[in-house]
Amino acid sequence: MSTQTEQPQTQKPSVLEMAREQLAIAAKYLDLDEGLHKVLATPKRQVIVNFPVVMDNGRVEVFEGYRVQHNIARGPTKGGIRYHPEVDLEETTALAMWMTWKCAIVDIPYGGAKGAVKVDVKRLSRRELEKLTRRFISEINMIVGEDRDIPAPDMGTNPQVMAWIMDTYSMQRGATVTGVVTGKPVPLGGSQGRVEATGRGVVTAMVEACEFLRIPVKDARVVVQGFGNVGSVAARLAMEAGCKVIAVSDRTGGIHNEKGLPIHTILQRYADREGGIQEYPECDKITNEELLTLDCDILIPAATAEQIHEGNAKDIKAKLIVEGANGPTTPGAEAELWDRGVFVVPDVLANAGGVIVSYFEWVQDLQAFFWEEHEVNAKLEKIIRNSFHHVLSVMHQHKTNMRTAAYIIGVKRVADATVTRGIFP
Repeated sequence: MSTQTEQPQTQKPSVLEMAREQLAIAAKYLDLDEGLHKVLATPKRQVIVNFPVVMDNGRVEVFEGYRVQHNIARGPTKGGIRYHPEVDLEETTALAMWMTWKCAIVDIPYGGAKGAVKVDVKRLSRRELEKLTRRFISEINMIVGEDRDIPAPDMGTNPQVMAWIMDTYSMQRGATVTGVVTGKPVPLGGSQGRVEATGRGVVTAMVEACEFLRIPVKDARVVVQGFGNVGSVAARLAMEAGCKVIAVSDRTGGIHNEKGLPIHTILQRYADREGGIQEYPECDKITNEELLTLDCDILIPAATAEQIHEGNAKDIKAKLIVEGANGPTTPGAEAELWDRGVFVVPDVLANAGGVIVSYFEWVQDLQAFFWEEHEVNAKLEKIIRNSFHHVLSVMHQHKTNMRTAAYIIGVKRVADATVTRGIFP
């Protein structure tokens, strides 16, 4: 019989609890009416669909999908579609709520939405992925549209999936409707700069934060958790800005080299391979958990939610955290980081570049007039910079942290729109 004492597990809050707790904090600063608080804490619409797909071997599988529309006070809803085996309605609802605040914080005329299908895309053939996508959008087509709810790519989806959604919706409408989704391939009405937009926004926010904190960008040691679309772009752009990227990670684990990693080489030769980036030889192999606690100047968590929690926050050594993922830091962890003087640029500001350029794409589709990439990047960076300094100003005004300041801005804009419109009837 073992005499070893079992260590208690740190209980993480659910992502929806996190989202509602963040709203409640902002509501206190704004002295929100109780009824208005209830409206903002509740999604407008939650749709669950179960639909069959005939697989390549002739077997029929049934998949579960969701589309949650949180708020339409400031415009049609906007949000990605996520394909992942562990998605559920609660997570999808939290992500839709975060998207509402994100759009309001950067002042674009959308409410928040999110979609998801519970599926492991690695187990699907290309044809099965296409059939699943076309059937899913057919199941929810009555609530989406260029003037109602505009999906976009997220974890497990990409421009090709958006192309199938656009084509399916268009076939059912009897006309090509490019504005029904964003993140499409450029020849089908996609925007220049959209693929890099989220990572570019993260690095733009990082540079502004470094200037405020007086951290020299040149040779700043950067650690990036997650090497998907957001993390890989952020790592590359940070390196091009003069930073030294000393560690990155993907699903297989992390790699670390204190002298800096050649991000271009890793992207070209090791990303998206079966063995992952850990096949790169000139480095130390580390776990994702170890990566978060490396000695560095800047940490960019760009993987999944709740990676920085009360169990590891005390071990974080970065001076600056710029959130590329949605909800990577739990409220308890943020309190610990705040007490230690770690500056956090929250997800609703830092990773808003994707929805900003999705908005640009939607505008271009509606006008059938397209911009050059340098115009897209310049407009994106201007919005991120202006939004960062607005949040910074509110932070100083209320003597709080950046996340609460961002929520004060976002929640107030949505609350004001709701009150001004009134409650029908």
